[in-house]
Amino acid sequence: MIPLHSRLTSSVRDYRPVRDALTERGFALGGAWDYDNGSFDCALDEENKVWLRLPFQVTDGHLDGESPEADAQIRFGSPFVLKHLYNEGLDAEAQPRTMGALFDQFQDPVDADAEIEPQWVDKARRRLQEAESACLP
Repeated sequence: MIPLHSRLTSSVRDYRPVRDALTERGFALGGAWDYDNGSFDCALDEENKVWLRLPFQVTDGHLDGESPEADAQIRFGSPFVLKHLYNEGLDAEAQPRTMGALFDQFQDPVDADAEIEPQWVDKARRRLQEAESACLP
């Protein structure tokens, strides 16, 4: 993980306009969002292993993912670049879950915090500048 300096850090914004502006630029609400925090993520490579992440905390209102009723205000944290290296294929040691009906079929990352090559950091900085321009006056 490589932290990036950003004008977004600590800025407070309305969630919906930020979400819309970032979605138009290739970002998506990260799958691990919760009602009080989340992140906007942008894949930097075609394999979806290198990411620019813009974390945030909800400071007011309600965050409900993609819902048009999401009226939250968010405060951005420090952006960072991360890289996950995964084993390809299914996990031979998958464990049954929920009375055997579901299986955890995906393998754990080989390296959840792999070394990030300089070209990805440069690309992340360019994408971060686009995000800053879209979200800040």
